[in-house]
Amino acid sequence: MSFSIYDQKPWLSEYKHDQSTNIEIQHNTVLEAFKEVLQAHPTTTILQYFDYAVSVQEFDEWTSALAKTLVAQGIKKHDRIGLYVQNNPVFVIALLAAWKTGAVIVPINPMNKVKELGYVLNNSGAKALICLDELYQEVVEPLLATEEVPTSLFLTCSSLDGQTQNNEILFAGQKRLQVPEGVLDVQEIIANAASINATLPALLPLSLSSQDTALLTYTSGTTGKPKGAMNTHGNIVFDAFAFTHWADLSVRDVNLATAPMFHITGMVAHAVVALITGCKLVLMHRFHPNVALEIIRTHKPTFTAGAITAYISLMNTGDIKPGDFDSFKTIISGGAPVSPTANADFYELTGKYIHNGYGLTETSSLALAVPIGKKAPVDAASSALSIGVPVQNTTARILDEEGKAVAIGEVGELAIKGPQVMKGYWQQLEATAETFVDGFLLTGDVGFMDEKGWFYLVDRKKDMINAGGYKVWPREVEDVMYTHPAIREVAVVGVPDGYRGETVKAVVSLKNGVSVTAEELIDYGRENMSSYKYPRIVEFMDELPKTNTGKILRRSVR
Repeated sequence: MSFSIYDQKPWLSEYKHDQSTNIEIQHNTVLEAFKEVLQAHPTTTILQYFDYAVSVQEFDEWTSALAKTLVAQGIKKHDRIGLYVQNNPVFVIALLAAWKTGAVIVPINPMNKVKELGYVLNNSGAKALICLDELYQEVVEPLLATEEVPTSLFLTCSSLDGQTQNNEILFAGQKRLQVPEGVLDVQEIIANAASINATLPALLPLSLSSQDTALLTYTSGTTGKPKGAMNTHGNIVFDAFAFTHWADLSVRDVNLATAPMFHITGMVAHAVVALITGCKLVLMHRFHPNVALEIIRTHKPTFTAGAITAYISLMNTGDIKPGDFDSFKTIISGGAPVSPTANADFYELTGKYIHNGYGLTETSSLALAVPIGKKAPVDAASSALSIGVPVQNTTARILDEEGKAVAIGEVGELAIKGPQVMKGYWQQLEATAETFVDGFLLTGDVGFMDEKGWFYLVDRKKDMINAGGYKVWPREVEDVMYTHPAIREVAVVGVPDGYRGETVKAVVSLKNGVSVTAEELIDYGRENMSSYKYPRIVEFMDELPKTNTGKILRRSVR
């Protein structure tokens, strides 16, 4: 692919595609694109979940039945619907069903605990929640018993729905739970789709525009509290088509859902790409390397996207055999930095090159990527592997502290402008204004661009910890750890980790006369936070370093 320097200013670190490489999107929404898939490929399998295969026609009928049920229960255009499941068929079914009603999906990390879920439901004003039965029992019921939330409609599903293989690694001892009184069963709605579609009124034609919000995707920000990024229909339909053009995907491809779909990369690269192309989307509830290998051998995927930790764990099984990865055309990694060594090891073992990609929740996933057929260069000074070049219709800049473009090779903050960039943060005008400069989104990541237009990351402007692709805000972890009765002060930092890239470390000072072990504090964090957030390392200090005003110096702690 060819690139040109923007505005003919070769001393500025700013690149974008030549106009000849841009793509023109014919659809305002995913619904419009899916309608074409339905007309052209009704009998094609669009979802594969172990031995559970769903055709495009069945998928359309099921999503219509769920959409009509939601409308009958009072869901209206622009209402928010929480989606609190793993990589299960219901995730994709609920996604399109919600959009058929004009509602906004709020994807929720299934690792979230009671307080985390409560925050998202309250902040988003979610009117409905679709969740796994086990999460309803373990998290939702305790939440409803202790806190008021705006959510009044609940629907549950089981990870065992549809499929009968019940893989022992993922589902050992698991059973379907009884649906609580007043809660709707998604599987029952699907089973009765024909009668629901026949008896409930047809949905009114929606006049959804590209500027209507499709997703309210929560991401941590500078305040430490998660913010809802408003990803529009135009944002996600563009980024999904960017993926398909970049990786040359079509209805003939098999898309392995390695990345979690509640995360923006899995949402777009897996769920939305399948909806706009009709390619087979292969799901496995949650990623496990041994299960993934079984599925790769059975279903012969041609494309996947995931964090580098997933590919490292596949290598660490010691079970990859010659030919296992031959079906793949394209493998993309995003969410966490990829080391040149890990990429080289994977290539030696599988014969497949991992193409680096870069994006944020705020960019609806893909913003920069390594062109297919090329290998990313390595910066000699920092040994960083390039994150690629801007994808189609997208411009990337390196800015100084005053918001001006720096010279080629100089370090600054990466900023992005393109049709995939969110329209703003939910109910946070000030935070939205602070995030944009001259129409460019400030990423908070620090890097540089070389003379050939390749971009590299060297550090992060913010204190955010990137643990295996999951972003962790230190203050959020600190706030939880401070609830332990033995802790006097705590500072949370990211430290290098060979597997996760970074992991969470808590440096703690204790109250006088109190004793507690590091293992006890780690257990406390595990019980009260998502698995990627809790401190994996605890170190004790008599006094944490502070400023003259008493503020803990996290940088000194690090």
